[in-house]
Amino acid sequence: MSSEKTRFGLDETRIPEAWYNIIPDLKNPPAPPKAFAPDGTELTMDQIGEVLASLFPMECIKQEMSPERYIDIPGAVIDVYKTYRPSPLLRAKQLEKNLGLPGGVRIYYKYEGVSPAGSHKPNTAIAQAYYNKQEGITKISTETGAGQWGSALSIAGALFGVDVEVFMVKVSYEQKPYRRILMETYGATVHPSPTNLTDAGRHVLSIDPDSTGSLGIAISEAVEVAAKDPGTHYSLGSVLNHVCLHQTIIGQEAIAQMELADDEPDVVIGCIGGGSNFAGIAFPYYQRKLEGKSNARLLAVEPKACPTLTAGEYRYDLGDEAGMTPQLLMYTLGHDFVPAGIHAGGLRYHGDSPLVSQLVHEGEVEATAVDQTACFAAAAQFARAEGILPAPESSHAILAAINEAKAAQQTGEDKVVLFNLSGHGHFDLAAYEAYNAGELEDYDFAQGVTLCEAGHE
Repeated sequence: MSSEKTRFGLDETRIPEAWYNIIPDLKNPPAPPKAFAPDGTELTMDQIGEVLASLFPMECIKQEMSPERYIDIPGAVIDVYKTYRPSPLLRAKQLEKNLGLPGGVRIYYKYEGVSPAGSHKPNTAIAQAYYNKQEGITKISTETGAGQWGSALSIAGALFGVDVEVFMVKVSYEQKPYRRILMETYGATVHPSPTNLTDAGRHVLSIDPDSTGSLGIAISEAVEVAAKDPGTHYSLGSVLNHVCLHQTIIGQEAIAQMELADDEPDVVIGCIGGGSNFAGIAFPYYQRKLEGKSNARLLAVEPKACPTLTAGEYRYDLGDEAGMTPQLLMYTLGHDFVPAGIHAGGLRYHGDSPLVSQLVHEGEVEATAVDQTACFAAAAQFARAEGILPAPESSHAILAAINEAKAAQQTGEDKVVLFNLSGHGHFDLAAYEAYNAGELEDYDFAQGVTLCEAGHE
């Protein structure tokens, strides 16, 4: 360990041997999913289980509602984790200096961009590909927004010998061609969604031929492909409980690394779209708070163009546009909502993790929404200070971290800020080019559309 205790290398903390399951520690049990037959009859949980079993490996289904606080990580998954984990925790000393912060205000970040996909997404992609392979599944279909999840699953599929088909939100497909190339290089098939390949895609195009797509639409297409082929399963990169579970390796490592630094965060921050990277760093700190070892605030940061937690309704809603998924109790903007085409494609989801939504609803987690241009300004400032180019999604957490530090500076209080830098922005240079040229725009919720509105335009 370095004498300054500002950076921790890959061999200085151990990879956790189990994921942390927040469900047993919630104040109230999570609400079960709902699903309905075509005649409107509500399905029983056993019937919903049959639907889920056609889409997901049984181990992931078990993890969705598991009462076990810790779930062992399979050895084969840990072996792959070892190629890039533990991810480094760094103190942003140069950024602190750039901001003129006093010594009592310190900023740390957990850097997930060291993974092969350049983000936190392999943490669950590896696990899901492994469980599918164990069940004899030969192909996985999925959606991707900015391409981080699609890249991660493409890599995991290649490692375990499972074919991958990706429906990439059209606006991101066009904005980020190198993400598509990366996925295809790993052997995946990639389509710009909505497509003419599925009933769900054709339905959207019949309403809005120029649709830029959404994660809800892409999910519908991927689910349809899996539902029609018994050898294909569907895989989701966020939102669901088992996905959040797999990401908790981030927060567990961060806790151990912060202890090495002899420091404790006062606020833990993550950007949020579906909720996976935020859950990954925040859920273990929720447990730490219950143990009386932390008083940290947990802060989720979302775009004003898709402000699910700050402007959505807390209710049951479908996870996709076509209605092929069960309904989940979550904050939602409506399953047919299509956000404006911001560059943080991974945050353009109409809903949020039911677990994160429950914590927000119960006052355990705070949420805030920020503008695109302010996020890119913060990302550029961070890059020039720390030398790491952040993903547009991660820039939301950076902006919030800077704001927290500045607020503490103004009040004269000491504050330790920890945020999850969920991925690098090496495939997002077109977005940075637009920012550098002053061509980025801010969008708000009202500038998105629902499909029914698009049909009347």
